[in-house]
Amino acid sequence: MSWWNRTGKSNREPMITAEEQEKMWSVFMDVRKSQMEWERAHLMFQEAMGQDQIDYAIYMLEAAERKYQMNLKQAKELKMNSAHMHEEERKRENG
Repeated sequence: MSWWNRTGKSNREPMITAEEQEKMWSVFMDVRKSQMEWERAHLMFQEAMGQDQIDYAIYMLEAAERKYQMNLKQAKELKMNSAHMHEEERKRENG
């Protein structure tokens, strides 16, 4: 079950394989997970009190930002389209 071609521009290009689709799904989920981790780290930073908590929150926030950037870069290298990924996510949630 392929749900979009690699560029999304032409029907003449081959559809992606199930293996490629699963790889893209995995990368998409990594992006979503790292985005949530970044959001949690941001909240931790906002609520930090005292120098030790602030230092730790900064460390966590910087690490989360870097992880998020790396996952976004990987998604970009796969030429992923977020609109199609969100549609695939809705399909998987609804069975």
